[in-house]
Amino acid sequence: MVVLLLLMSIISFIIIQLPPGDYLSAYIAQLRMSGQELNEAQIASLIKQYGLDLPVYQQYFKWMWNILHGDFGRSFQWNRPVSDLLGERLPLTMAISLFSFALTYLIAIPIGIYSATHQYSLFDYFFTVLGFIGLAIPNFLFAMILVYLFYRFFNISPLGLFSPAFVDAPWSWAKFIDMINHMWVPIIAIGTAGTAGIIRTMRGCLLDELNKPYVITARAKGLPERELFFKYPVRLAVNPIISTIGWILPGIFSGETITAITLMLPTVGPLLHEALMTQDMYLAGSIVLILSFLTVLGTFVSDILLALVDPRIRYT
Repeated sequence: MVVLLLLMSIISFIIIQLPPGDYLSAYIAQLRMSGQELNEAQIASLIKQYGLDLPVYQQYFKWMWNILHGDFGRSFQWNRPVSDLLGERLPLTMAISLFSFALTYLIAIPIGIYSATHQYSLFDYFFTVLGFIGLAIPNFLFAMILVYLFYRFFNISPLGLFSPAFVDAPWSWAKFIDMINHMWVPIIAIGTAGTAGIIRTMRGCLLDELNKPYVITARAKGLPERELFFKYPVRLAVNPIISTIGWILPGIFSGETITAITLMLPTVGPLLHEALMTQDMYLAGSIVLILSFLTVLGTFVSDILLALVDPRIRYT
């Protein structure tokens, strides 16, 4: 994991450096377009201030050295520490993501089980069609539809996480209720595609397990249907879902970027997008590195959970 993260950090830093120019070049161009002129001494001072006078490899080692000491660097665009920017957006990002993923799994797994045990029934066809629709519609498009419906029928504008009156207000019970009212649209929009995919996975895996000889043998020996069903087929059918459950860690950190931009959510995803567009390398590099770390960590967590759930993996 350490070697993999080291390679990811190098690749991330190189990719961020690939576009021509840098943040300072874009910043100077913006100032000149607005009618402000900078002399050579001011430009040289800014280059030294941002450390852009160093070779790329020295910038990388300086960045990594600071990260190992808990300093993610300073955002060029915001002129603030990266850790402060992430700290402001992370709680709301995690709240939206955790609610979305909880809704996804609580709905998808029972529906998948029902569809498998009532194969080719009316409800099975209904959930199958619903699942394909959920997979086919992009999340950001579904979010736009929900925005219209909530505004049209409930007179609620779900853009952002707060009404204009509560954006800069201190936390209170009224602000919390206002945030809850605005969270339904992003939770539903983000959770739809994941729900549809898990329904299909759970249904297919459970159908495979129900047709295996050990289920027929257990029934022949008189094992109660409920005990047989949940102790063996369901427990094994959920393995593919558990094997990828750790991948939600980077999703929890970043949120759905395009959906968040569409809904104007103050989460980490839009912050990463903006950092990449402006070549704010320390902010973008830090977020990409954290996402890489969470992906590797999530895979490790999935392996452990899979071994805990399935004894066959432990024995081999």
